[in-house]
Amino acid sequence: MNTARFRNAFTLVELLVVIGIIAVLVGLTLPAVQMVRGRAAAAACQNNLRQIGMALHQHHDARSALPPGVLTGPKEPQRFLTWQARILPWMEQSSAWDRAMKAFAEDKRFWSPPHFEIRRMEIAAYICPVENRRVGNPQPENVVAAFSHYLGVSGKTTTDGLLYANSRVRIGDIIDGTSFTLMVGERPPSTDERFGWWYAGVGQQLDGSADSHMSVLEVNRTFRAPTCPPGPYRFSRGNATNDCDMFHFWSLHAGGAHFLFADGSVRFLTYTGESIMPALATRAGQEVVEVQ
Repeated sequence: MNTARFRNAFTLVELLVVIGIIAVLVGLTLPAVQMVRGRAAAAACQNNLRQIGMALHQHHDARSALPPGVLTGPKEPQRFLTWQARILPWMEQSSAWDRAMKAFAEDKRFWSPPHFEIRRMEIAAYICPVENRRVGNPQPENVVAAFSHYLGVSGKTTTDGLLYANSRVRIGDIIDGTSFTLMVGERPPSTDERFGWWYAGVGQQLDGSADSHMSVLEVNRTFRAPTCPPGPYRFSRGNATNDCDMFHFWSLHAGGAHFLFADGSVRFLTYTGESIMPALATRAGQEVVEVQ
């Protein structure tokens, strides 16, 4: 019998050893790959917030104030239009702004047909790479909307921060210092996908809260979350399947979330720093706080 052709073949033991080595290498490499991806996603998220910060400051320069979180008056021509929508001209999205103004001129109800296409339009800078949800599923009212993963910080309560219903805050109003005052933070869309639309939204009680902006001690005031405690809710880890996590800032990044400060800087705040969030959220509380 000629066995020469089998001399260079692997034995079963050798094959198992090779498979074991490959498995070990994959096990060593995978965490490194995940770490690189996580850092890349964090960098992209930071860049989004920096762009948002520049747009907010440009709005301030052009309009002498930061945009309102939403305008809620029944006679407002763009009722419930969010601050995210109002900075579109400075986000290199002038065409989207023009489309929004045309839609509101036709019908100021943002849920009406003229708003359909613009309402479901994805704005790349409002999407964090670690969050998969970008456009929501149709709601019972047949409303489809694209999300923003970044909400304005309305304050420690509802109106002592920078972005809230009918706000018109000027940089000069921030006596706590722009480098110590939160302006925008991360929070994924709500589980039911009704909160977190970038274009327009009524919020909890026709005030945009938990929708376009939110306080760092937000309370549950909506009939849509009957099983959630009243709060207040604090900066902490969340879960996309938990209805109640819509009431506080959090992210899918490990250990904390990114926040935009009023001076335009972006910092990653860990959940262990929850206690300083109320002081950082106010524009004129005159609290003494140190940010790591």
